[in-house]
Amino acid sequence: MAVPMPSKRRSLVVQTSMDAYTPPGLSPLSYLPTLTDTSSGSEEEGGQGEGTPTSSQGSISMEHWISRAIHQGSTTSSSSSSTQSGGSGAAGRLADVLAQTHVGKSENHSAPPDVTTYTSEHPVQVERPQVSTVPRTTPKYGNAELMETGDGVPVSSRVSAKIQQLVNTLKQPRRPPLREFFVDDFEELLEVQQPDPNQPRPEGSQMVAIRGEPLGVVTNWPPSLEAALQRWGTISPKAPCLTTMDTNGKPLYVLTYGKLWSRSIKVAYNILHKLGTKQEPMVRPGDRVALVFPNNDPAAFMVAFYGCLLAEVVPVPIEVPLTRKDAGSQQIGFLLGSCGVTVALTSDACHKGLPKGPTGEIPQFKGWPKLLWFVTESKHLSKPPRDWFPHIKDANNDTAYIEYKTCKDGSVLGVTVTRIALLTHCQALTQSCGYTEAEIIVNVLDFKKDVGLWHGILTSVMNMMHVISIPYSLMKVNPLSWIQKVCQYKAKVACVKSRDMHWALVAHRDQRDVNLSSLRMLVVADGSNPWSISSCDAFLNVFQSKGLRPEVICPCASSAEALTVAIRRPTDDSNQPPGRGVLSMQGLSYGVIRVDSEERLSVLTVQDVGTVMPGALMCVVKPEGVPQLCRTDEIGELCVCSIATGMSYYGLSGMTKNTFEVFPMTSSGAPISEYPFTRTGLLGFIGPGGLVFVSGKMDGLMVVSGRRHNADDIVATALAVEPMKFVYRGRIAVFSVTVLHDERIVVVAEQRPDSTEEDSFQWMSRVLQAIDSIHNVGVFCLALVPANTLPKTPLGGIHLSETKQLFLEGSLHPCNVLMCPHTCVTNLPKPRQKQPEIGPASVMVGNLVSGKRIAQASGRDLGQIEDNDQARKFLFLSEVLQWRAQTTPDHVLFTLLSSRGTVLSSLTCLQLHKRAEKIAAMLMERGHLQDGDHVALVYPPGIDLIAAFYGCLYAGCVPITVRPPHPQNIATTLPTVKMIVEVSRSACVMTSQVISKLLKSKEAIAAVDIRSWPPVLDTDDLPKKKPPQLYKPSNPDTLAYLDFSVSTTGMLAGVKMSHTATSAFCRSIKLQCELYPSREVAICLDPYCGLGFVLWCLCSVYSGHQSILIPPSELEVNPALWLLAVSQFRVRDTFCSYSVMELCTKGLGLQTESLKSRGLDLSRVRTCVVVAEERPRIALTQSFSKLFKDLGLHPRAVSTSFGCRVNLAICLQGTSGPDPTTVYVDMRALRHDRVRLVERGSPHSLPLMESGKILPGVRIIIANPETKGPLGDSHLGEIWVHCTHNGSGYFTVYGDEALQSDHFNSRLSFGDTQTVWARTGYLGFLRRTELTDASGERHDALYVVGALDEAMELRGMRYHPIDIETSVIRTHKSIMECAVFPWTNLLVVVVELEGSEQEALDLVPLVTNSVLEEHYLIVGVVVVVDIGVIPINSRGEKQRMHLRDGFLADQLDPIYVAYNM
Repeated sequence: MAVPMPSKRRSLVVQTSMDAYTPPGLSPLSYLPTLTDTSSGSEEEGGQGEGTPTSSQGSISMEHWISRAIHQGSTTSSSSSSTQSGGSGAAGRLADVLAQTHVGKSENHSAPPDVTTYTSEHPVQVERPQVSTVPRTTPKYGNAELMETGDGVPVSSRVSAKIQQLVNTLKQPRRPPLREFFVDDFEELLEVQQPDPNQPRPEGSQMVAIRGEPLGVVTNWPPSLEAALQRWGTISPKAPCLTTMDTNGKPLYVLTYGKLWSRSIKVAYNILHKLGTKQEPMVRPGDRVALVFPNNDPAAFMVAFYGCLLAEVVPVPIEVPLTRKDAGSQQIGFLLGSCGVTVALTSDACHKGLPKGPTGEIPQFKGWPKLLWFVTESKHLSKPPRDWFPHIKDANNDTAYIEYKTCKDGSVLGVTVTRIALLTHCQALTQSCGYTEAEIIVNVLDFKKDVGLWHGILTSVMNMMHVISIPYSLMKVNPLSWIQKVCQYKAKVACVKSRDMHWALVAHRDQRDVNLSSLRMLVVADGSNPWSISSCDAFLNVFQSKGLRPEVICPCASSAEALTVAIRRPTDDSNQPPGRGVLSMQGLSYGVIRVDSEERLSVLTVQDVGTVMPGALMCVVKPEGVPQLCRTDEIGELCVCSIATGMSYYGLSGMTKNTFEVFPMTSSGAPISEYPFTRTGLLGFIGPGGLVFVSGKMDGLMVVSGRRHNADDIVATALAVEPMKFVYRGRIAVFSVTVLHDERIVVVAEQRPDSTEEDSFQWMSRVLQAIDSIHNVGVFCLALVPANTLPKTPLGGIHLSETKQLFLEGSLHPCNVLMCPHTCVTNLPKPRQKQPEIGPASVMVGNLVSGKRIAQASGRDLGQIEDNDQARKFLFLSEVLQWRAQTTPDHVLFTLLSSRGTVLSSLTCLQLHKRAEKIAAMLMERGHLQDGDHVALVYPPGIDLIAAFYGCLYAGCVPITVRPPHPQNIATTLPTVKMIVEVSRSACVMTSQVISKLLKSKEAIAAVDIRSWPPVLDTDDLPKKKPPQLYKPSNPDTLAYLDFSVSTTGMLAGVKMSHTATSAFCRSIKLQCELYPSREVAICLDPYCGLGFVLWCLCSVYSGHQSILIPPSELEVNPALWLLAVSQFRVRDTFCSYSVMELCTKGLGLQTESLKSRGLDLSRVRTCVVVAEERPRIALTQSFSKLFKDLGLHPRAVSTSFGCRVNLAICLQGTSGPDPTTVYVDMRALRHDRVRLVERGSPHSLPLMESGKILPGVRIIIANPETKGPLGDSHLGEIWVHCTHNGSGYFTVYGDEALQSDHFNSRLSFGDTQTVWARTGYLGFLRRTELTDASGERHDALYVVGALDEAMELRGMRYHPIDIETSVIRTHKSIMECAVFPWTNLLVVVVELEGSEQEALDLVPLVTNSVLEEHYLIVGVVVVVDIGVIPINSRGEKQRMHLRDGFLADQLDPIYVAYNM
């Protein structure tokens, strides 16, 4: 069982052995208790001129506010002593500056000034009061006070007192409307997160776009990249262009410029001339072709790429599809399809490795277009003719290549890059990186896209550089390989990711011969990830002694749309340290830059990614809404205006407009430039000196209750909690899912295989605490999965959108889950406050005033129905049987079927009479029973039971039918039998020989004390003689039989049924179903209690029809038995239970065709009634109707009945009368005990089906269960019933009748106070429909909502378990059954899992989400159990209270228990 999270708050960050390697901001100090984040300096910045910020009046220069963070000179300034004032050292230093600029700053950081916005463009200088609390001053309009009227209209202060008074009354809350009347409409509102009044707001001036240095015009720069290739290929063909490595780190192959040039020409010629026919070439200039090359073959890729450029076709480099359903591969296919790609270029080795079909052809991958695979190795290509030569043009606006980009949701877009952008980008990189001819560059990055492509394939050729390419497969084997290659080749430049630096650190163990002094530039491709700074620092720390100079490390920021956004320039000047910003996490979450001290835990240290690219213009705009310029101390999205950016998303003009054609504007709405900008997808700001800082990505942004959090930051916090020990560093995914109208954070990590469950919970609880204290945000779900199970991207990272998809569809298979909905979900509606009850008299008056009729209805009046019912003249059923035995002795009343569908036995009127006589004689002789003694009948469903029942009536005894114990499960079923026998005070037990032996078996002796049984008589060998005379009761109100059953809440109750009630009951059913001796009725029900017993044993004797008896247990052997019998006997009326219907739906779903061929025909059925004591299961009845429609079943034939303990049948769909109606009610209103009808399909709608027609002689009223007052039409209340066949009370031995007495004789507290009603204990409502009854009256429909006993009071509202269970079952295909119950004030959900146990934990988040979304409830405990654990009674109802007892006694043997925190 899962352990609840340890509640003790432990130290968050534990010092690790690698001191140097602590992610920023999480210094290895123990957890500081002060985590309230206040800004330590008020900032207001001036506008800047071109590139260099200048100080303007009324504001201070940016250098000041970031002085704490940007370490000018040496790094010692970071350890400034804290002043006594409570602010940090930086705040102290800033105070002097701030005092001069009229922006006061109180000692304890007060809220930012209330700068009103109705002023002119110039920034206002506001005096900040020197006290800790800022009184809210009302802004003035001219000389008028701004007073808020109802709609916020300003009211002048010189208004008359009268109007003033009126305004004040408008402000007062209105009186709450009368509950129950006049307002039937209410809205359950989710709490809207109110903005924090103390949240930091940007105070700087509006920023100015920053321009990079001009792009230098060098005389010998080639006019296009192909021209550069031609030049080097012809001038210095022997110069090395690219060296590839094998997995041992040995040079595999050197591609020279001459080879690259000649092979590219060959590829270009073959693409254009050797595909398709001369008249119809497959590829023409401008067409797109896919480049599919593995990561260890850059040479083949390079040849193909340049071949495409020379042929003027557009290469689309993509990953190699390894399997048919690779993570994300389908989306790549969609991209290829939308680009119209028909040809894929690939290498020989790659072609051989692709999955093949049986005939050797490459199958079409899922979602991919049909492709022609074309191998580009020289030996497979034909030589171009001597006179053929590629046409080399100057760079123009045609598309050069398309780079794919995976979005947050997993969709793949193609970014088009024009030839002029490609050339300009190469020039800008050459200029900013200072590339020179024949330099050696080591590239570890993916050469197909992004920084790896731009430096290692494109710019390198422009400058005739030599690239040493290190494949990912070599890095996995030897993480130091890139450093060794730098030493070996004395490389000047290396392109890496922070991951490669980290790996090198971990693998580095005193490598003697490492010397990195040759490096002049180490490009950190993911330098825009704020957490790369820790890798950079740690790497420098270790390798500075090996010749690495600090100024060599050059982080860069890039994006698929804007190419290189910024890059730190390599300098020779080691005195100029890089820029640092230590920013408050809380400030960042509000999009505001606030400098903090490095000692704090909740800070983010960011490094600059250098300055804007040459020839580019950069600005920062607000991430949401119109692209308005940010203030200088505000975080926004970086936008770039330059020739060297992407052009469009291929084929998506709308998205292109929003990303590549953005016109940033000032606060006044004027555009800042006539040229469009491109959104980079990076969040950040521009600091002093034009340094660019990136704080995160738009894709990683999660907005939780109005605050912004970055996925990368949360990953870093999780890793800082004992990182190396427990989870794999690169294997954490953080994303948000939307639940209940807000984003919720989910953290998924791969745990190491050797970790114990105890470890994992300790780690999980620490991570939760760390994220909570550092980011002030709760984690909704933290899941740990086994190592190597998360979907990977081709280069080994985690495929985020696939992971999220797996999480949402429940196929992530975690091995540990911790959900924290209680701490995260803060926007639930307020719990309902119960208003004081309105008196019943006011309710009556209210209904009269609103024109509503009181909800009451009745079936036909028994007294007025004239029919030739002969049985009416007898008061007792025993007399009816004797009369039938005389008048129609050979008429068959009962036929019992075997599991094969053959007739096992049958009884005629006379046979039944004779057997009953013998049993009566036996009771008198052997049992020595008196009149009125109770006899327990313990028989399997069949004919013996019926004979025994009438035998008891003949002997004057009171029968009690009891379900026999299950032979395979005596230990649990026998105690119930014993209990009923004892509680009913049975004087003897009658049973069959088999069961009699079972009661004396060893298992039975172990289960109960058999010595205390009353005498057991078996009726298999009856005496030959009949009794001297048959007993005739004197008074029809005496007991006929006792009806014992266990309710769903686990209460055992016996209901007393008098002779009068029994006869009235039979007559009512006879009239409703039009039963006559010529009819046959098929009954597939348990004959032990309720309507099932009455139909099985009593109705045939009263009405004379033939009952075809089908024991439900036989259906487990042969599911088609019931329907085949209905068809074979041409039955018009049949009765079953929900469990029978479910068995047929599940067991025969796929067999309808074969049943049809066997001649199964259901077209004669006019009523198929489900006998139940619950709300109709509409989904089940509908699917049953649909399934067997093909076999002739009329959809209107299927209906339900409704009975309960006090009255065994209140409603039953008869033969005549309108079809059962269905209404849709608002589920949220039901929780508040209201009925609100809505349209089908509207949100939160719940279908309710009428429970059948009200039986003749039954009157119904809807009453308030608390006040006992009558309710109006369509109001929810308790169903009360008045009827001759009501039970006459509970038969109990414990003397607590007083408790239950009002169940059978309640009176209304107002209105008709004379009639005696029985309370059903069920909530429901009556609704008058437009339909008419047979009598011509408008038809009243009764809708049952659920049992009061079962309903759960949670958050002040009433929930019916079935509604929550329906939501839960829908969430995942593996949930077979579900039951919910309350435990203290928590909701416990138990689900039965069909499937492997590894799916168990998938269910926890899904169940929690669906219950939150649909019911606004937080699930406290999710218990996953095996199939069959949830107890279900014979009527197919869940025994939730038994389940609850089992849960509390720890007897469920669960697969998993999740306690949601």
